[in-house]
Amino acid sequence: MSNFNSLFLVLMLTVALLPIALSEPEDPIQALLKRLNSKRSSPSVQEAAAEAVLERLLPGYVSSFEFKIISDDACGGQSCFLISNYKSLSKNGPQIEVKGSTAVEIASGLYWYLKYWCGAQVSWDKTGGIQIASIPKPGSLPLVKDEGVMIQRPVPWNYYQNVVTSSYSYVWWDWERWEKEIDWMALHGVNLPLAFTGQEAIWQKVFMNYRSSPTIFELSRYRSRFSIVNNESGFNISKEDLNDFFGGPAFLAWARMANLHGWGGPLSQNWLDQQLALQKRILSRMLELGMTPVLPSFSGNVPAALTKIFPSANITRLGNWGSVNANPRWCCAYLLDPSDPLFVALGEAFVRQQVEEYGDVTDIYNCDTFNENTPPTNDPKYISSLGASVFEAMSKGDKDAVWLMQGWLFYSDSSFWKPPQMKALLHSVPFGKMIVLDLFADVKPIWKYSSQFYGTPYVWCMLHNFGGNIEMYGILDSISSGPVDARMSENSTMVGVGMCMEGIEQNPVVYELMSEMAFRSEKVQVLEWLKSYSRGRYGKAVHQVEAAWGILYHTIYTDHNTDFIVKFPDWDPSKTSSALPEAHLWYSTEKVINALHLFLDGGNNLSGSMTYRYDLVDLTRQVLSKLANQVYLDAVTAFRQKDVKALDLHSQKFIELVKDIDILLASDDNFLLGTWLKSANKLAKNHLELRQYEWNARTQVTMWFDDTRTNQSSLHDYANKFWSGLLEGYYLPRASTYFHHLLKSLQENENFKIEEWRKEWISFSNKWQAGIELFPVRAEGDALAISEALYEKYFGLKKRKNWQEGSAL
Repeated sequence: MSNFNSLFLVLMLTVALLPIALSEPEDPIQALLKRLNSKRSSPSVQEAAAEAVLERLLPGYVSSFEFKIISDDACGGQSCFLISNYKSLSKNGPQIEVKGSTAVEIASGLYWYLKYWCGAQVSWDKTGGIQIASIPKPGSLPLVKDEGVMIQRPVPWNYYQNVVTSSYSYVWWDWERWEKEIDWMALHGVNLPLAFTGQEAIWQKVFMNYRSSPTIFELSRYRSRFSIVNNESGFNISKEDLNDFFGGPAFLAWARMANLHGWGGPLSQNWLDQQLALQKRILSRMLELGMTPVLPSFSGNVPAALTKIFPSANITRLGNWGSVNANPRWCCAYLLDPSDPLFVALGEAFVRQQVEEYGDVTDIYNCDTFNENTPPTNDPKYISSLGASVFEAMSKGDKDAVWLMQGWLFYSDSSFWKPPQMKALLHSVPFGKMIVLDLFADVKPIWKYSSQFYGTPYVWCMLHNFGGNIEMYGILDSISSGPVDARMSENSTMVGVGMCMEGIEQNPVVYELMSEMAFRSEKVQVLEWLKSYSRGRYGKAVHQVEAAWGILYHTIYTDHNTDFIVKFPDWDPSKTSSALPEAHLWYSTEKVINALHLFLDGGNNLSGSMTYRYDLVDLTRQVLSKLANQVYLDAVTAFRQKDVKALDLHSQKFIELVKDIDILLASDDNFLLGTWLKSANKLAKNHLELRQYEWNARTQVTMWFDDTRTNQSSLHDYANKFWSGLLEGYYLPRASTYFHHLLKSLQENENFKIEEWRKEWISFSNKWQAGIELFPVRAEGDALAISEALYEKYFGLKKRKNWQEGSAL
């Protein structure tokens, strides 16, 4: 070949390759999305999964809809759904066609159509369930105008769950309940759910039986005891060692996070096997619907036995987290330093074991190494090395791993996590290999003062609920505008929205609005949205109820607080130097009482609606609980003034309110202690499990953690619930005992003996937690009639006569 021809060929090859050489590297998030998309089920599987959701939601309507998976290209390069009239309309054939880039998008499009064309609504069963009475019969569905509508996701992901939701809400679920939840997720657009069920069974396999793959690296420091390179042994942890490591069913979340160990345990093999089988069904359904599950990864939390098996490993014992007197039986878990080679070995083994059990189902793994556990030093280099090791453990197990981290630590431990420390952790992994959940963005958005997490992709999250408490609250204005503000801000790194509540099945209005923000590119006008919400919630427009929601929007739904009935102040009112407890009331009670009046006025039009009944009971409970807060303060004020008569009067008022609220709650199936206990008992395979599960269920919603004869757990009532049975059987005796001791001290002219009160109360609580008495699982009474009677009793025309002498009214 001549020199000219050779030169010409080189030039041609250079020109041909030039665009590739000069083009920018692919964005890591886009590369991740493509990779995750390749793991999804086939279009036919997803279409069938979406049809199955429809069949479960609306039996008999499957032939009225046509579903089809389309590419992101048909959506302008983003995930979307399209709703249109079916081309060949016929009386018995499909009327509406819903297309989407995944089955989740199809289900979301279906629900969008049912909401905004048929006036329907889907909420959790325990918040009133579905309202489908407004949907016309098959063949008569309303048509969509013109060419239909396309709704795009402004950001790729809609994340769901908190690491503790698995304990506060999901702990006793079977597959039947999980199937309903996954349907709810799909209909509400969730495509990035946490999948934490069954991980203890994975850890059991890793610690007791793990055999390495050939790619596991050498660990020369531990070769004499840790020879997994040659597949000789596992990590040599026994079942007895794990009994001390795993928490009980209702406390697994905190055992996983190294906050405690052993409390409520041990876990039976029945539980471990049952939960692993359940996880496989959960993952299978998520994948069928086109979701990307987020699996757990290793955070450093290890059994105590590992300190003896590997004495040279860098394992430290953590400080006390909520235990009374730092009881070593439960507190002060062991944390393996990420810089130790054993950390990477364990982390790799855990991820590999999950891949072996479940298949290659995801690339996204959650890890919260420093969640309420402060690193030993604030040296940025050290923190960076820790982060790099955490990621190395993931990526050794899955070469494409991406670290999803809760950003709660940046709020809860803000005195430690200053900009240098935040940057060190966030930049400890390659760009695009970490995604941060801005967990509390509805109240304390970290993105605003962290330069968008210093360039790290993040998800704008609503935390909202703590402990699964039942309380009407939530900041609707923040939800309706916060995600849009974050996404539109300069140099935004936002890649998703999320719902990260600690407990679900409360405040359906909050979750209905938040889930829509996954598909809204502009801010929502909340007042107008609430009118639509009210019509869909109850199946018709009722003037009084719409007006009531307008009041609730400007009062209740701007903040959140605590009620003394369910979180009784454990303090000594004899000490006049100490201030009165505060319930943090942020709204006008009179306005909310008026909202309740309007709600009751609309009751005759809605008396058969389960969603109305739930909201009516919840609102009446809300109003009465705020009254009880003031009555409590009236009582302790009377005590301080040494007014025996007034103390007796106000304490009796408080007791009467507790009894009345219990009767109210008993009128709706969704406010019953009995259903919580029954769901726990249903999972038991033998008598020992039956007693353990009931104790776990009772303890979580009451004392929560350990106590002594005279000291309650610092976490008591954290997971409090307004449930009938719990008020009458637990909160009422507590209040009665407390007021009895107050009254006795005044009558005998002595200081309040707080230790004596605590001894009596804690003894009662321990017996109640270990109890086995049955509680009703079916509602009793007419909720509307009871609410009307209670309104008249406490707020009606006769209220001034019935409630005198320092009444809160």
